[in-house]
Amino acid sequence: MSNFSSLINQEKPVLVDFFAEWCGPCKMMSPILKEVKDELGEKVSIIKIDVDKNQNLASQFQVRGVPTLVLYNKGQQVWRQSGMVQKRELVSIINKFS
Repeated sequence: MSNFSSLINQEKPVLVDFFAEWCGPCKMMSPILKEVKDELGEKVSIIKIDVDKNQNLASQFQVRGVPTLVLYNKGQQVWRQSGMVQKRELVSIINKFS
């Protein structure tokens, strides 16, 4: 957990993708997240957390469904959504906090 805290406590926004290998929408989010990273580059960190391998973390952050995307700004949660999110919307949300 202390490692997770240090990951989300950065000067730039950090987008955490809680996902599962068996989840169809999670697989569809993957290329969208890559496009977001390609467009924003160093303005954002994107971290993928497999909920099956990190059940305690998923439970602690009350992840009830996958994919769940959580945006942190300087360690504080500023946005959260479960389900698919389009690239344009994600870029807009991240830019709001950069």
